[in-house]
Amino acid sequence: MGRGRVELKRIENKINRQVTFAKRRNGLLKKAYELSVLCDAEVALIIFSNRGKLYEFCSSSNMLRTLERYQRCSYGAVEVSHSAKEIEVTTIIKHHLAHACTVILTII
Repeated sequence: MGRGRVELKRIENKINRQVTFAKRRNGLLKKAYELSVLCDAEVALIIFSNRGKLYEFCSSSNMLRTLERYQRCSYGAVEVSHSAKEIEVTTIIKHHLAHACTVILTII
């Protein structure tokens, strides 16, 4: 028997919200790992908690290299200095994080 559909709205109870976040975060990290292993895909996942704590998964050994590859594929190869490149990668992460979270929650 399948599970019922969860209503997507903010969980008001702080403790329940934190427990749900931890469970879903762990499930999402597990799915990212499974996708990378089963499909031999390069996967990078970045999660920020509401307190600003960072959780990440990268199937390759270097997250920055994966993000730079993403940037090249998404925006074309643009030559920038190293410090400007770091700033641009950070901007891209912030810009696409909200969209990526929406897509990921839809998949789950």
